[in-house]
Amino acid sequence: MRVYISCDMEGISGLVLVEETWKEGKDYDRFRKLMTAEVNAAALGAFDAGAKEVVINDSHGGMTNIMIEDLDPRVRLISGDMKPLSMVQGIEDGFDAAFFIGYHAGMGAKAGILDHTYYGAVVTEVKINGKILNEMGINALVAGHYKTPVALITGDERTCQEAKNLFGNVETVTVKWGITRYSARSIHPKEAQKMIRKGAKSALKNLSKFRQLTMDPPFTLNLRMLNSGMADNAEIMPGAVRKDSLTIEYRSNDLMTLFKGFLALLQLGAASIPKIKKK
Repeated sequence: MRVYISCDMEGISGLVLVEETWKEGKDYDRFRKLMTAEVNAAALGAFDAGAKEVVINDSHGGMTNIMIEDLDPRVRLISGDMKPLSMVQGIEDGFDAAFFIGYHAGMGAKAGILDHTYYGAVVTEVKINGKILNEMGINALVAGHYKTPVALITGDERTCQEAKNLFGNVETVTVKWGITRYSARSIHPKEAQKMIRKGAKSALKNLSKFRQLTMDPPFTLNLRMLNSGMADNAEIMPGAVRKDSLTIEYRSNDLMTLFKGFLALLQLGAASIPKIKKK
């Protein structure tokens, strides 16, 4: 059995503030250790269930957060920026199951810790074929394209509820309960790691009940930007159509072309953000 793990940071137990996710933040090193411990717990649970191979993709920010020396020696780690498939790089190799660890709720979720969808400084809403999708939904579609079901989601309560709404049958582990976007009641990290390991083992023992997330072609992406300047910049991409002041539409008969177009539109939108020169 081969297991793929995409690991984000906002859904880690105890983490509640943006600066805790930045390399420049004073508590970043503490939370990258907890991120590493939670994803390692998921890997250990997979091995407990009989997995022969576990591949972890560091999927937060610049994607160099996980401390490889603190992982089980049996795992393989994908890290670094500029990955063609971003948060799901490596999924194309084919796996029996995918885990999304430390994930967060989609943009606009009430009491979702640090809620956003892919690029919070650029995107306010993502629709594919008329359905609003959060980050896990977009990534799950890519996993589904490669015949891989999502079996486990961990994060805050809102994230786990969004997962159940999206997938139906999916194993979830709630490690914190949001009070506001920047406050939560969390369980102890050691307890979170214990629960994640148990959840990973349980998910793989019940793998037959999970289904791949798929949609039928043709595919239509509607990407709503934070401001019109971002849409101005994104509109220059071949195939992109400006639907209104904030929304770009992009179509394809191929899901992976659509996904890569989505990633390109994010980068074009982000490129319009003014750069502040420091004296």
